[in-house]
Amino acid sequence: MKWVEDRYENFFATTQERGQLHDSEIAVTRDGRILGVRDIFVHDSGAYDPYGLTIPINTQCTLLGPYRVPNYESEFRVAFTNKPIVTPVRGAGRQHGVFIMERLLDLAARGLGLDPVEIRRRNVIGPDEFPYNHEIMYQDFAPLRYDSGSYEESLEEAVRIVGYEKTFPRERERVQADGRAVGVGVVNYVEGTGIGPYEGARVTVEPGGTVRLATGVGTQGQGHFTSFAQIVADAVGVAPSDVRVVTGDTSEFHWGTGTFASRGAVVAGNAIHAAAQSVREKILRHAAEALEVDPDDLELAEGAARVKGAPEVSVELGALALAANPLRGAVAPGMEPGLEATSYFSPPYGTTANGTHAIVVAVDPETAMVEILRYIVVHDCGTVINPMIVEGQIHGGVAAGIGNAFYEELVFDEYGGTSNASFMDYLLPTATDVPPIETAHIETPSPLNPLGTKGVGEGGAIPVAAAFAQAIEDALADIAPALEILNMPLSPGRLFELLPERPEGGPEASGGPS
Repeated sequence: MKWVEDRYENFFATTQERGQLHDSEIAVTRDGRILGVRDIFVHDSGAYDPYGLTIPINTQCTLLGPYRVPNYESEFRVAFTNKPIVTPVRGAGRQHGVFIMERLLDLAARGLGLDPVEIRRRNVIGPDEFPYNHEIMYQDFAPLRYDSGSYEESLEEAVRIVGYEKTFPRERERVQADGRAVGVGVVNYVEGTGIGPYEGARVTVEPGGTVRLATGVGTQGQGHFTSFAQIVADAVGVAPSDVRVVTGDTSEFHWGTGTFASRGAVVAGNAIHAAAQSVREKILRHAAEALEVDPDDLELAEGAARVKGAPEVSVELGALALAANPLRGAVAPGMEPGLEATSYFSPPYGTTANGTHAIVVAVDPETAMVEILRYIVVHDCGTVINPMIVEGQIHGGVAAGIGNAFYEELVFDEYGGTSNASFMDYLLPTATDVPPIETAHIETPSPLNPLGTKGVGEGGAIPVAAAFAQAIEDALADIAPALEILNMPLSPGRLFELLPERPEGGPEASGGPS
């Protein structure tokens, strides 16, 4: 039997996310330094709550961002409503927190007459302040501690790439010549990633020379097979194509927690690394005996253990695996049969990835249509295992974030019915709406795991709405100086309603929706 649903049924049966209402305020000094933040909000949980308080807790914690916040008061309530079930969706409540903090900083900067980038410069946590403890609990029931990061560097790199102070003003003048308004937004984020409780892995060198990896973590298309194979291949000296990877199969590996919270490369990756390093040590020990050399004189490459400086003196891994499986009773005391190892990794608490997004938009004041001219992502996910996979994760995340900011919204009536449960009415960003995404990597290895990895799967989606709102306000600063964008998604129709009165008559822009 299988479940089959049409698109209309899918909109009701598939889980959703993003609905929250916040009442927030920020206290700052006259020079723009944060004194405290207060945030009270209601989280819409839909008809059921299968994931508990994960989403609103993520919102509470992510709101603090990369900033020094000496005083923080937060309270939330969860409301059950007659809407579809709410579960984590890419970002899982983090978008809300980033949107609140970044919007508060923008409003504070406007009130103080400060540049939006400058108020962020004055509040970001410096490189000498890690580990930074926010003194609140994260979703893994451990204190929210930032293990490492590049907050100042990421901000300045994004400002440089977008040409905030030099080239952007000229770009603004060029585009404004066709009657459109141009604006820029620059925002920061920190994402808690790589939480426990654990993952495990088993690595085995087979007599044929191939390597088998089994791990309990599931995969959903994030490139786990490639990244995991790379970790093993680097350790035992084979090509990644010679590593056979099995994930989430209880017949191959019994224990696993799952793929969520940007934890695959962090938790499973380090379990795999530990198992692969154990197998590496076994290979070197057996090869040293076979070749009658010291293990330190050996290197592993091209599927063999060979003497450094004399690669012709070698033994293939398959031969070592065969020799390491002798008949019963032939194993020396203290040795183990086979070139195989099983290891587990359990992080003390989650790693924290970070980044800065910059966006340039052009707005047609007559139609409220928005074109994204540039999108820049500077991110730090610790050690990068596979740059191409990281790029793909960022691009997909930004596309999802653009949908969250300007297109995607389920419209419900008072009875819980939706009037746009089809792709004819539910707007999605297409290839013509998502611009080329410019990225820059900064690597601050995490001290919490041997690989130094942090999560990257959700970061592309998290700060997009905040950057989009800031850029729209910047573009329309002369046309609608009182405009405050306070909710998402914005949508062309909603932005049109916020624009000032047109010659043919129209609504006044008196600020964002309350």
